[in-house]
Amino acid sequence: MMATVALFFFPFAMALAASSDLLTMRISNKLVLALALGFVIIALAIGMPLEQFAMHVAAASVVLVVAFVLFALGWVGGGDAKLSAATTLWLGFALTLPYLVYAALAGGVLTLVILILRRMPLIPLLARISWFARLHDRKAGVPYGIALAIAGLMTYSNSAIFQTLASGS
Repeated sequence: MMATVALFFFPFAMALAASSDLLTMRISNKLVLALALGFVIIALAIGMPLEQFAMHVAAASVVLVVAFVLFALGWVGGGDAKLSAATTLWLGFALTLPYLVYAALAGGVLTLVILILRRMPLIPLLARISWFARLHDRKAGVPYGIALAIAGLMTYSNSAIFQTLASGS
């Protein structure tokens, strides 16, 4: 039972991050901290070797530094920067590049879909839904947390944590 909860913690957190960003254009610091703390607890529970644990922390640190440079330049949101680092913590260096490629591809598709949506007139019924109206607003950003969550979910099944939990070891 506990292994099942641990196995689904990451996907559940990714779903929360994506839906939060879609509905509010924010990714909660509490969610990002829970994701990071969840990694620590589960990594310790499965007996992840210290060297591997340290490499996961190093990968997340690199992504956090780069993401905050991008945030300082105004290219990404702060929540996106933190979410990408917390996600990388679960994936480690081996899956960081695939994760970032998937995030870029999903983000590109998401952005194109939103730009196309914003060129169409907003149906009055949908205009009453605050998050949809915000999504349609040309001045609003793109909820990139959706792309980050999709990319995280696409790479998670190849992670050391998933592999260990799924094998029952």
